[in-house]
Amino acid sequence: MWEANESNLDSIAIGAGILGTGGGGNPYIGQLRARQAIREHGPVTVLSPDEVPEDARIICVGGIGAPTVGIEKVRDLQSYYALRAIEDFTGTTATALISNEIGGSNSVEPLIPAAIAGLPVVDADGMGRAFPEFQMKTFFVYGVPCCPMAIADEKGNKVVIPEAISAKWAERLARAMTVQMGCVACYAVAPMTTEQVRRTAVLNSLSLARDLGDAVKNAQACNEDPLAAILSTCPGKVLFSGKVVDLDRRTTAGFARGSVSLDGLGVFNGERMLIEFQNENLIARREGQTVCIVPDLICVVDTETGNPVTTELLRYGLRVTVLGFPSPHHWTTPEGLAVAGPRAFGYDEDYAPLAVGD
Repeated sequence: MWEANESNLDSIAIGAGILGTGGGGNPYIGQLRARQAIREHGPVTVLSPDEVPEDARIICVGGIGAPTVGIEKVRDLQSYYALRAIEDFTGTTATALISNEIGGSNSVEPLIPAAIAGLPVVDADGMGRAFPEFQMKTFFVYGVPCCPMAIADEKGNKVVIPEAISAKWAERLARAMTVQMGCVACYAVAPMTTEQVRRTAVLNSLSLARDLGDAVKNAQACNEDPLAAILSTCPGKVLFSGKVVDLDRRTTAGFARGSVSLDGLGVFNGERMLIEFQNENLIARREGQTVCIVPDLICVVDTETGNPVTTELLRYGLRVTVLGFPSPHHWTTPEGLAVAGPRAFGYDEDYAPLAVGD
């Protein structure tokens, strides 16, 4: 058990920005919103999955929409509105909350309604990274129902989807509503049991984000290499280092889609990397050869500081390093790959696990 408070929010946001593979919403804006809620209502208790009571009712909350819109149309209390809407619909009061993904602002989104309602948050999430679509959650892959779900905007509009024939259909319906809500909204899903969370969630991910952020901040303060600090905290590898020389980014159908090209620097001088993204980074090709692909994590950080560079913040001239991390095991099973493997995003490639240590 530990406490999410004003002193460690910055670390959580930095680590979640790295793990978010470019998406999940702007981490700086997310931590500002969480900081305000915690300042007004008090810190939030973070429970280890082992500490959650056996009879707990755990509600997943998160943001949905395009990150490019989220930095201009900042979310307000939509996650709290969605939480109350799903509680009213199901007739069940939450005893704890959990993040939908450990990425960007979505990692701290549950802290906002948790602070307001005086609830704890479980140290776990439904992805172990960030993914662009609602159905891409380990909860749903391994049998947790995706509905009912509630969606809310900043105006006070609330919509409940009682049933959907699949999690993919729930995504399609929710995405259409989100577009009408201005491409930024929040949602809450019907309560899960403690057993469901322990069996299906990616565990201890919020504390991993905190530890990553601490490592980056400590390296910065001591004038040490932040990239080495990141890799010593979360095993992975450097895929590329270079400068942004081309960027194609557009907001369409509720997503930020596009690609970014990097010209190599240092040991990568003379080479080029192309990364394609749909909110999150999906595939990285070095000199035309795939070096990392979903569900493995492709994370872009500032080469000098180690701070995360999300897809909506990419711009010409940035000097960045691309890090790769192995996917949580939940996504490398046949069931996981069917939902969030390369072919789920239209790539006619087989998943090749990232080899760390090469």
